[in-house]
Amino acid sequence: MAGIADVARAAGVSKSTASRALTGAGYVSEATRARVKDAAAALGYVPTTSAVSLVTGRTQTIGVVMPSLDRWFFAQVLEGVQDALLEHRYDLVLYGAPPESAARREMFEHFLARKRFDGLIAVGIEPSARELERLIAFGKPVVSVGGYDAGTDAVSIDDEAAARIATEHLVGLGHRDIVFLGGDPDGRRTSFGDGRRLEGYRAAMRDAGLDASARHVQSEVTMPGGYGAAAELLGDRRTRPTGIVGVCDEVAVGAIIAARRLGIRVPERLSVIGIDDHAYAEMFSLTTLQQRPHQQGRAAVRLLMWQLRDPEATTHRIYESSPLVVRSSTAAVDDDASAIVRTANKTKAPDAQHPGPS
Repeated sequence: MAGIADVARAAGVSKSTASRALTGAGYVSEATRARVKDAAAALGYVPTTSAVSLVTGRTQTIGVVMPSLDRWFFAQVLEGVQDALLEHRYDLVLYGAPPESAARREMFEHFLARKRFDGLIAVGIEPSARELERLIAFGKPVVSVGGYDAGTDAVSIDDEAAARIATEHLVGLGHRDIVFLGGDPDGRRTSFGDGRRLEGYRAAMRDAGLDASARHVQSEVTMPGGYGAAAELLGDRRTRPTGIVGVCDEVAVGAIIAARRLGIRVPERLSVIGIDDHAYAEMFSLTTLQQRPHQQGRAAVRLLMWQLRDPEATTHRIYESSPLVVRSSTAAVDDDASAIVRTANKTKAPDAQHPGPS
């Protein structure tokens, strides 16, 4: 295998010049840099991370911290980060551990403290444990993906605005009894971004004069969690809403499955909207607010590279767009088809065994 000495000899320069040309550390004329790179390519030379580190003082490694590896959002962000880092010839070290776990405490107290990276990308870090602040204290560039930033460079969608638009979509279709489904009411297990989505729902209901009828139904932020909570919510005709805003698409899809199991037609009797545009959204024809986590991962790398090039650069927050994608899980309220019990005029919906006309 060719070494740096072979590249230098082929390019007609010293070893130190060849090293500077390939690592970008120190001045080298563009003509010399091109000649050295051509020689390296012809010889099949690949600089090792340790060699680059000796010259630049950097490891060419970026750490990525995230709470989950099996959720759609986190997997998509990670894929975007990895794709962008490969383009910059950087390695990736992944640190994944559930919140409030022993593995996570070990990660922050020992592994991350070793600082074997040039920068960090923190995905979905929560404010409660002050973990993002601890990452910043390591003295390395940090970029946050998600709603919470602690003054760092950050990438996210506007979670509050997304939920507000989702709720306004249902209000615009004539819905007045709209439930927000997903998340923990006391906030202990609700992510920062999900909490902002709940705030957006409440703001939209308040602006529509529906504050008194606003309801938040707890569920785990998963498809089974959404299914279980929706099955209980929809099983009682007296309190059944006409519209559901899912905290995310997984919860919204769970609600659609629960409605189908109960014989409640979507969207004729129940409108459901989510947030994310999950891979399953098209399959369930789910109306949703789209976000592109792969693109957010790439944007996070771009911000981190800016910091590495210029540590004094101004802090940036990038808000990725989240357009409304209308499919067929939402529709205007049809009072004649509604399954709601109308106590005011004593009109009762058909029972479950005789669902009435389609």
